[in-house]
Amino acid sequence: MIATLLIIDAMNLIRRIYAVQEKQQQQSQAVLDVTNSTACNALKKLINIHHPTHVICVFDSHAHSWRHQLYAQYKQGRKPIPEQLKADLGNIQDSFYEMGIESLVTESDEADDLIATLTTKMAKNGHKSIIVSTDKGFYQLLDKQTLIYDYFQNSYTDTGRVLNKMSLSVDKLTDFWAITGISSSAIKGVEGVGEKGALALLNQYGDLQNLFASPIDEKDKRLMKVKNQQQEALLAKQLVTLKTDIELGFNLQDLRYNPNR
Repeated sequence: MIATLLIIDAMNLIRRIYAVQEKQQQQSQAVLDVTNSTACNALKKLINIHHPTHVICVFDSHAHSWRHQLYAQYKQGRKPIPEQLKADLGNIQDSFYEMGIESLVTESDEADDLIATLTTKMAKNGHKSIIVSTDKGFYQLLDKQTLIYDYFQNSYTDTGRVLNKMSLSVDKLTDFWAITGISSSAIKGVEGVGEKGALALLNQYGDLQNLFASPIDEKDKRLMKVKNQQQEALLAKQLVTLKTDIELGFNLQDLRYNPNR
């Protein structure tokens, strides 16, 4: 039997809900209470839409990760999670548990890497995954077994949509981001090339390693910028590439959705 694991990028979902409620509610406790109930309702809708056999909500620990150790500026300038929401996450996780949904969080790993590990393990065993998130970083995980679903736009993303949207296959995305960087995470990449330049270079040379190995051409300024900033590009690629080999400490059976437990 082929299983379908619904993976909720929990903070991506909850923070968006919280931001709306923060504007609408007068009292801070009301913001938290309505965020909790709205998030639970969102999970119910997602289950009704996708009919998964297994479900998990993956949370960030908000601790510094291996990426911060490699690059101190990682996510510098990003708006931190509101303290009252951070303090209330345990209550939200309890509410999810009462619905029959487990939450996953570790002190040492980012949610993105945990999600990448889950989808990779599922695909290797012939199972399917649906990642609920608006984060484009998950595009690199897309394959025949894995889809991304945007709850707020009620839309799916697969490999074909990425190709149409970005003019790149998913296997070239980490090379693309290695050159362009990701501003929301304060990852610089190669300065002075940009998205159009990165796309043109990858279409011409195929991948980052071919760019580095190509003959010097002083007339091609974009190529020379990548060559001259090779270490920056390699660091950026390491930072944007999701880990897929984290030891999780549980098996698929532990995530089976049971609303009546």
